[in-house]
Amino acid sequence: MKTVLITGANRSIGLETAKQLSEKGLFVYLGSRNLENGEQVVKELTEKGFQNIKAVEIDVTNPDSISAAKSSIENEQGKLDILINNAGILGVIPQTTTETPVKDIQDVFDTNFFGVIRVTQAFLDLLKKSDSPRISNITSGLGSLTLHSDPNWKYYHVKNAAYGPSKSALNAYTIALAYELREMPFKVNVIDPGYTATDFNAHSGPGSVESAASFIIKHTLTDDSAPSGQYYSNDIEDETGISPW
Repeated sequence: MKTVLITGANRSIGLETAKQLSEKGLFVYLGSRNLENGEQVVKELTEKGFQNIKAVEIDVTNPDSISAAKSSIENEQGKLDILINNAGILGVIPQTTTETPVKDIQDVFDTNFFGVIRVTQAFLDLLKKSDSPRISNITSGLGSLTLHSDPNWKYYHVKNAAYGPSKSALNAYTIALAYELREMPFKVNVIDPGYTATDFNAHSGPGSVESAASFIIKHTLTDDSAPSGQYYSNDIEDETGISPW
């Protein structure tokens, strides 16, 4: 049975991804900053018939929390097949480039960018024990510099000082990570689940969590011939789903 860790999985897209992967027969570690919250979610899922889901406490901004989660999974499984870096924050709104305090921008980057690096580096040795390791970094269309430079893009005017740039940085890190792991069986990609109705955006997005999770899984449970170092978006309206960087 393949194992997967999803950070920030106690609600919204992360939770739906956990549910769908459980239904596909994977053992899911449902990452939550607060263990009690995560265990309550797992209890509710178990009562609904979901199997092989376990809550694990992991705060991506806290190295000790990450280390403890890694030790727990290593003791129970010995390896990790899939890492989905889903945890993210929007930050204080509005985020003007001229007035947003640097501390507010740093807080967003600490979760959305540095948090991914912390978790990835911590779990890399467990992923290397898998026959087909996968790392999916959950990004946003707002991280695309190409789209942000196109006045005809439908979200052209949605610009900010912290959230979008944190995802652009994440995209850049993913390219470098995929390159560094290119001689191993890793598939490392960034996946934009699309503008989805969640608590994150006060349910303003047009997409559903079911569609978002399905898209993440489609580009995570890939075969050996699949690309690595790619940028997929659920908002791109063609069969490839490939987004410009």
